[in-house]
Amino acid sequence: MAFIVLDTGKLKSNFEYLDSVFMQHDIKWSVVSKLLCGHKEFLTELLNLGLTQVCDSRVSNLKTIKSIKPDVETVYIKPPAKRAIKGIVKYADISMNTHIETIRLLSKEAGNQGKIHKIIIMIELGELREGVMGDDFMEFYENVFELDNIEVVGLGTNLSCLYGVLPSQDKLIQLSLYEQLIEARFGKQIPYVSGGSSVTIPMIFQNVLPKGINHFRVGETLFMGTDLFNNSILENMHPDVFMLYAEIIELIEKPAIPTGEMGTNVEGNSYSFDESLIGQTSCRAIIDMGLLDVEESHIEATDSDIKIVGASSDMLVIDLGENKKNYRVGDLLEFKMDYMGILRVINSRYIDKRVK
Repeated sequence: MAFIVLDTGKLKSNFEYLDSVFMQHDIKWSVVSKLLCGHKEFLTELLNLGLTQVCDSRVSNLKTIKSIKPDVETVYIKPPAKRAIKGIVKYADISMNTHIETIRLLSKEAGNQGKIHKIIIMIELGELREGVMGDDFMEFYENVFELDNIEVVGLGTNLSCLYGVLPSQDKLIQLSLYEQLIEARFGKQIPYVSGGSSVTIPMIFQNVLPKGINHFRVGETLFMGTDLFNNSILENMHPDVFMLYAEIIELIEKPAIPTGEMGTNVEGNSYSFDESLIGQTSCRAIIDMGLLDVEESHIEATDSDIKIVGASSDMLVIDLGENKKNYRVGDLLEFKMDYMGILRVINSRYIDKRVK
């Protein structure tokens, strides 16, 4: 069985480095745990780092988090579905919202549960994912402040996740100004201006982050050390907190290209091949994971001689050329993954999860 390994030492190192950076700049931050897909062992290792606030986009994951560490503050980080209101109030201390009707339901359910539910209201700043339009936000806040059992603890925005709109000084200053307008108009203190995410971290090092931005939500950079703004790895951080391993289950010298009339494969794709390769051979290996677990475009072998040449639902096919390193059936191959690769592998119930 293929398996993914979490290196807890490298995770701890990444966490402590980010924590020190945010502390030096008087910024609160929350770990986005959705990459872990609610896996209890991985979540336990994360929560053992001592974080005080954790974000997730699945109620079931927040339930697991609360079962491990009841006193950690939990944040639900997408607009709540009306059918999920009861669970969100029960397992999320804070939720991010964009619709007044939904907030009214949260208020009612919070009253039923004897709670005050905290919310962060998301503002649209150009990414066109979730967020109240700027022209509407003053009236929106006025309606929210009339509700019982609701406490507004922040306003925030999302950038980069959908279309790749990058954060800028102008956009984040605009978010800070919204917070100032709300406090001046309604006499309410808004603790969090949540404009930071993994992609915003480089702005701290460049000393261009507006002072009003005081809350970050960070997932990818913690788990992968990524500088998303510059498509690189941040200094002092580990990119290999997670690694993937798969076993060779067949290794045979075969023709370099297929033979026979060509149709489409299981994904509906059709292929053409270089006819000059007719008559040539190479060592082809099959490993024990497939498209059901991860798309081949999201993983890369650490051995540069290994090339993934095809995939089906449960198997990946790799070309070893002349097999100069003498791989054999039963050998483990090591792969690094991008964010979506890790997410899909952890979400696959057919990939074993291990802790180092």
